[in-house]
Amino acid sequence: MITNSNYDNAHEVADKATRSLDRALESGQAAARRASERASELASRGIDAVRDGSQHLRDRALRVTDDSVQYIKHEPVKSMLYAAVAGAALMGLVSLLSRRRY
Repeated sequence: MITNSNYDNAHEVADKATRSLDRALESGQAAARRASERASELASRGIDAVRDGSQHLRDRALRVTDDSVQYIKHEPVKSMLYAAVAGAALMGLVSLLSRRRY
């Protein structure tokens, strides 16, 4: 036979279990929220790092271009000779590679 005290004990155990589950859910939700915030922060840092890196590369490319133009202005004959040598070397490389394929 089920007595009131047994019913009360069962009800109390169920209430404790419910409260425990509620606390576990709240804790899980808080942890998920913190993880989401951390992921957003890391993504933002990554985007900033890529943006900074690409800006650095752009700046570097502009400096190299400016340096190249200045060199060509000051040493036009050497520049033409270097370009001719580089072109001949590339053509020789292409010629060697095209022969090996057949």
